[in-house]
Amino acid sequence: MTAAPMTYARYLALDNLLAAQHPLSDRDDELLFIVIHQTKELWLKQIIAELKLAKRQVRGGDVVPAYKGLARVSRIQAVMTLSWDVLATMTPSEYTRFRHVLGPSSGFQSDQFRTVEFMLGLKDGSHLQHQADRPEAQAALKTALDAPSLWDDAIAALAAAGFEVPADKLDRDWSEKYAPNTQVEEGWLAVYRDPERWWPLYQLAEKLVDIDDAMAAWRHKHVLTVSRIIGGKRGTGGTAGVPYLESTLSKRAFPELWTLRTQL
Repeated sequence: MTAAPMTYARYLALDNLLAAQHPLSDRDDELLFIVIHQTKELWLKQIIAELKLAKRQVRGGDVVPAYKGLARVSRIQAVMTLSWDVLATMTPSEYTRFRHVLGPSSGFQSDQFRTVEFMLGLKDGSHLQHQADRPEAQAALKTALDAPSLWDDAIAALAAAGFEVPADKLDRDWSEKYAPNTQVEEGWLAVYRDPERWWPLYQLAEKLVDIDDAMAAWRHKHVLTVSRIIGGKRGTGGTAGVPYLESTLSKRAFPELWTLRTQL
């Protein structure tokens, strides 16, 4: 029997995808809220796939091929940041009418967002507790926590190029928060002072800064959107809301790439 020709709907599993929105209230704006967050989770899935490939390439010495995936990540981040503008069309009055159905759920609990943070180098094992009811998600998050981050991979590439890097930056407990290092900064500073000689590392560094820049822009727009919609109320997941989000604005996954600029 000849198989039926592939269709657009079957290829994209549209029946399943479009049936995955289940508003719990009768308020029209809840559908927008769900679609925005589900879309972000899909983009995070793609970012994780790109980062996995880029990490393998950088760790394996194929720095130049990693540029494409890293550039794609920063483009996806820009799209995610723009989505806050769509959510901001929902007024405080409209959100208040269905906020109660969220209960204690919150984007703070997104395992994929935390996986991205861990893969970039922003490690915090306390986030594992939020996945206690989802063993597979918790295991994936734990794997990202315990593995070298993209920044660890980049530092290893710096060492492989002949730069002096402290041993404890090349072999350590990867689940621990990364501490900036003067010697690592000096290595990347040398790359920036002679970009023609160190072009692959120089371009890698700039691709990483693009991602950090885009993440900062996403966080900033998140703060503005939440402030616009809920003001000073506490977050649904138990966080302090806007004050908590503001505390994340200074996070940088690749700190030495920022501090070295003062020395140029």
